[in-house]
Amino acid sequence: MDFIAWALVALPAAAGLGGLLLRRREHAAWLGVGTPAAALVCAVVAAFGNPAAAFTLADFGSVRVSAALDLSPTAVAVAIASALVSTLVQLYSVAYLREDARYVPFAAQVNLFCAAMLLVVCADDLVFLLIGWEVMGACSYLLIAHYAKLPAAPGAAAKAFLVTRFGDVGFVLGVMVLGVSAGTFRIGEIEVSSAVAAVSMLLILFGCVGKSAQFPLQVWLPPAMAGPTPVSALIHAATMVAAGAYVLTRLLPVWPEGLLLVVAVVAAVGMVGAGVCAFAATDVKGVLAWSTISQVGFMFAAVAVSAADTALFHLLAHAAFKALLFLTAGVVIALAGTDGSLATTRLRPRSAPLAFWSVTIGLAAMSGLPPLGGFYSKEAVLGAAYEAGTPAGVVVFWAGVVASIVTAAYSARLWLLLFWRGGPRARLAAPRAEAVGLWTLAVATVGTGALYYAGPLRVPELHLDLMALMLIATAGGLYVVADSWWRDRARDPNRLLGRAKGAFALGLYGEALATGAARGAARVASGAARVLDEQLVDRAAVEGSARATVAAGRGAALGHRGGLARHLRLSAAGTLLVAAVAIGVSLWT
Repeated sequence: MDFIAWALVALPAAAGLGGLLLRRREHAAWLGVGTPAAALVCAVVAAFGNPAAAFTLADFGSVRVSAALDLSPTAVAVAIASALVSTLVQLYSVAYLREDARYVPFAAQVNLFCAAMLLVVCADDLVFLLIGWEVMGACSYLLIAHYAKLPAAPGAAAKAFLVTRFGDVGFVLGVMVLGVSAGTFRIGEIEVSSAVAAVSMLLILFGCVGKSAQFPLQVWLPPAMAGPTPVSALIHAATMVAAGAYVLTRLLPVWPEGLLLVVAVVAAVGMVGAGVCAFAATDVKGVLAWSTISQVGFMFAAVAVSAADTALFHLLAHAAFKALLFLTAGVVIALAGTDGSLATTRLRPRSAPLAFWSVTIGLAAMSGLPPLGGFYSKEAVLGAAYEAGTPAGVVVFWAGVVASIVTAAYSARLWLLLFWRGGPRARLAAPRAEAVGLWTLAVATVGTGALYYAGPLRVPELHLDLMALMLIATAGGLYVVADSWWRDRARDPNRLLGRAKGAFALGLYGEALATGAARGAARVASGAARVLDEQLVDRAAVEGSARATVAAGRGAALGHRGGLARHLRLSAAGTLLVAAVAIGVSLWT
């Protein structure tokens, strides 16, 4: 079984590196689809054996770094979701990028991304996990920038890379502090003092916030929609954006309980703020991007109340319905022949039935309608917050209720604007490869609710009062939008935001604030560097050393002035002084 653990990560990694050397599209397609499918088989086999493997990479005496994998039941569940989404994304891309000249490197990069995410999921050593964490960030840069000729793509890729790297500085520092203090980087063996735990976990939280696009480092995710739609599905579903929440669940035993309120505040802002921004977004993928930030906020909310399995339950449910929504968004945009703007993208339910039902199922799951997986996972998050009885629990509970209302509202708005404003009457069909992905994810979205009853996750029992509260909140969000729509179909329901609509459409000016802060920090840093260079380097080091050299030369010149008699006296005095010192030292010893 140890072989299965290594094969799970090694197969997509080898295929990704080898795929970069291929030239023919057919070979890249077979390798692209077949490798994550093989990894999926390995993950399913691992579910029956809980394999683990490790060997020492480096031994520094007091600290050892190991290449360690541990496929616990929860890790296997996330690995299955990641491998399944990667397989379907590769299959979808065969048709979606059928005319793309750069498909071959794209398929290889997706396999490398898949390998990196599986390493993050399965690694039992923080340094080993860090390798996958960094490779995943590098691959995301390449994938977002795939459309190099698209004006927005290179900038979006650079922004994603820089913002996540900014967060990763804290992540790396936190890992180093934690491992060195504990004397080990093995996740299950870490034990440190409360002070060290507080410092290291806040640093790691900062890195997870960056990778998961949570407040205040959420600014990179909406622009990342400039990448191909399969990339959006890959990044947003069970892979990169969920990685931060997953790592926090692995390190929950280390968290000081008093600091979980910080996680709760981050989650609350993400759930509600990003939800309102999704309601005001003006394009299909923009709505889904902001919704991802909001839904990942639910995972952080579960972490804030120490409910690791509940966070993973919502991660798995979110992986299914968000991958379904993004892949369907690509089909809808292609069939409608638009750029994805909600002002122009429209289809009739009868003209594209598969796209209609896929969007309907995905949005219903995201809104939390029973019996879909999103209903059970959100109820579990609210139930865990309700049972926690802590300040963090109170914050995330009420934020979750408000976020449920907002989620229903922006889901209803997107559904109405896409399918109930007319569109082409001709029957439109997606390519077979894309259709297979949509059908598979639709079934998975419906079936994830079964994880509540038969899965390996331990989640709170259903609360009838919380179920009623969540359904009322969802119904309230649906009613507000439906009422606005039926009163005036010609106008977008987001006018309910009034004059604040523009601010929420721009993400509450988060990007402008981040740009201003970056420019201000750059000005301060450049000014400090200039002062340091002028005052310390130029004046103190260069000019100071020159003045000291000149003064020493002048002193030496003065010493050489005088007659022969003076030099003889100085030589005799020096000889006597050296002799006296030597005699004194010999007598002392």
